[in-house]
Amino acid sequence: MQKNGFFRIGGKTLRKSEKYGIIGAMDLIKQYGERIKSGEESKKFAAFYALLSEYNEKFNLTRITGEEDCFVKHFLDSAAGEKYFPKGANVAEIGSGGGFPSVPLMILRPDLTFTLVESTGKKCSFLERAVLELGLPARVVNARAEELAKKADFREKFDVCCARAVARLNTLAEYCLPFVKPGGLFVAYKGKAEEETKEAEHAFSVLGGKTECAERYTLPEGEGERTLVVVRKVKNTPSAYPRGKGKERSRPL
Repeated sequence: MQKNGFFRIGGKTLRKSEKYGIIGAMDLIKQYGERIKSGEESKKFAAFYALLSEYNEKFNLTRITGEEDCFVKHFLDSAAGEKYFPKGANVAEIGSGGGFPSVPLMILRPDLTFTLVESTGKKCSFLERAVLELGLPARVVNARAEELAKKADFREKFDVCCARAVARLNTLAEYCLPFVKPGGLFVAYKGKAEEETKEAEHAFSVLGGKTECAERYTLPEGEGERTLVVVRKVKNTPSAYPRGKGKERSRPL
């Protein structure tokens, strides 16, 4: 949160010029690597990888198929944002696809409850099986986010809404922020995103959000720099949003 030229990033107060903090690859491995590969949760991660591999041959869920690549690019990447999900949070994930970041987060944090929103029926079938076989606290909803967000049972009902690799940030905000309660968070997993975040500031404001932080982190094995963009919902989203009919993408805010 900005205050007197400072921003809060990961519990640390940084000057405005340091808004983009950086987490190193070794930090991620140290915090999550053992839990994913050999800890109590490792059996569920192994089962999820096997299920992902099985369904990927049918539905093309991901281009990342090797075990080590999946560990780095999917499992570790998903875990990187874990601290932004409050204990016991009710979470919506938009464009769940292959279940990232939701499934790794639920394995690591069984206190979280997810609603997985996915518009493609085949991907929903995969997600439903993953939820069943891994015993995850989630429900799968086969719907378009821009339509679901208009329904009273879903609009502004979630503590957190997250998404990964769905759309550019100003478009993604219009899909996600209507699901978030005032006071809650929108968490976007992005690549290099400083320019994209600045571009989306207007959209955040229109939709009732305010940038909390943008935290950079580096994946191991030279797999590049990533960013967690975290937006606080400070007021209700106007009823006109999301606009629907593809306007979120064709005419982004």
